[in-house]
Amino acid sequence: MSLTTALPANSLDLASPRVETPPVLQVRRLDKAFQQRQVLRQLDWSVPAGRVVGLLGKNGAGKTTLLRCLLGLSPSDGGRIDLFGAPMTEPGGERMHRIGFVPQSFDLFPWMRIRAYLDFTAAFYTRWNRDLVTRLLDSWELDPAQKIGQLSQGQRQKLAIMRAIAPEPDLLVLDEPVASLDPQARRAFMGELLELMRRPGKTVIFSTHITADLERADADIALLRDGRIQFMRPLAELRTHLKWVVLSRPDGWAQLPAIDGLLKGSLHGQEAQLLIEDPAVSDLQAFADSHGASLRIETPTLEDVFVELA
Repeated sequence: MSLTTALPANSLDLASPRVETPPVLQVRRLDKAFQQRQVLRQLDWSVPAGRVVGLLGKNGAGKTTLLRCLLGLSPSDGGRIDLFGAPMTEPGGERMHRIGFVPQSFDLFPWMRIRAYLDFTAAFYTRWNRDLVTRLLDSWELDPAQKIGQLSQGQRQKLAIMRAIAPEPDLLVLDEPVASLDPQARRAFMGELLELMRRPGKTVIFSTHITADLERADADIALLRDGRIQFMRPLAELRTHLKWVVLSRPDGWAQLPAIDGLLKGSLHGQEAQLLIEDPAVSDLQAFADSHGASLRIETPTLEDVFVELA
């Protein structure tokens, strides 16, 4: 859908999650640039404990850069990051035992066999669920004797996920973790993720373009755009407050109808298709009647919201 209006600066006043629990992650005025291109701009973000947070943004928005800065894997140019209540200055230390990370691609140790790699990795963590590893090796059909360099990209991604969740982390950070997985493997991974989230205090930050996975996890949605987190809100609230409004009339529309709460809109033949926050149905019906138009109201999918607002 082509868009003909811009998102007003004061729309969707959702810059921080409305929660009472202390944040696992607190970011203040984070800056990051590459070769004079500003990727993150004075970014503020607060992530509460005990939720799955879906980080959405179009390609090039800076999602991977943000995640790497959060974990100390990439230096920032300014700002402050607090992780588990203490400043994050560099990777390492006791807090790293509480973090699992799955990058976009996994290309380490191609000469090692899977079993040797997992045993090697386990030695670095205070917690390591060997029963979980054994079960996943079997159900995900990974041969412990196989060398990592012989694995397909999807198999490597499974191994990276296994390595990340075996320490039963308090914070799990996932950067497009299922991009290389087939639908069956993706469903199995989401099952493991949801099982992890049933334990108190576990938090997941999940960058993905597969919005169906975020819907299955009932995630909070954070939108990264123009170098900032533009809003963060539970998916259920987005479904409640945002609606597709379609106004149709035989003569079409010369311009977008002026409707309170309009966030995005476009014109298609006889229809004006509008994304509206908290629409007043009686007012919309009165507007439609006065302009000789029919009215249809629908609940947008998460993919609709992402495409329109990103």
